[in-house]
Amino acid sequence: MKISLCLMVWNELEGCKRIVPDLPRNDFDEVYAIDGGSTDGTVDYLMSQNIPVYRQPKKGLNAAYIQAVEKSSCEAVVVFFPKGTISTSSLLQFRPLLRDGYDLVIASRNIKGARNEEDIKLLKPRKWGVLGLALFAALIWRREGHLVHDVLHGYKGFTVIGFNKMAPLDYGLSIDIEMVIRSYRKRLRRTEFPVTETTRSFGETHFKILPTSIKLAKYLWWECHRRD
Repeated sequence: MKISLCLMVWNELEGCKRIVPDLPRNDFDEVYAIDGGSTDGTVDYLMSQNIPVYRQPKKGLNAAYIQAVEKSSCEAVVVFFPKGTISTSSLLQFRPLLRDGYDLVIASRNIKGARNEEDIKLLKPRKWGVLGLALFAALIWRREGHLVHDVLHGYKGFTVIGFNKMAPLDYGLSIDIEMVIRSYRKRLRRTEFPVTETTRSFGETHFKILPTSIKLAKYLWWECHRRD
């Protein structure tokens, strides 16, 4: 199986400088990046490292994933966000799982053996929220197969055939939960493996809790009424 590694970037120059030198490039058949509109030198740096960069013609996380698939010449794609919060060594775990026939493989922060950045805190609003959303999605749409615990983690691998069967929206930022729900509805094979997440030490998130939650709630309402 040929597998692409796609870096999702948007003003992640510092993260790229720390992560790119450690990427296991030899484990992938091609490496490229999708850029959401960087202005901090991210694009120039990646190109200096011989990593092709494709600018997003359309805004939104969903659109970025769709472009990642369109640019791939392989049978599967692994999406990685170079924020410096997860070790690049975990990238080596995707190939054997995708080769074993899984259509969706998620690097999970919420299963046994994993570590969420909030695990050191008494209150874990983000982690608990993701687990609650995972349970809700499973109760509504899952009929068989693995119950995904980290439904909002962008770090994942998937087959191109599986992605096309999921047929995600080409707008918005619902792609992470959407791919899980669609894998349930389409009865695609899915799995997770544990990863350790550390606190982001530079840059800032592009997904603020309140506006993101509102958009996800609208998506869930729409998915409940979606027909295949």
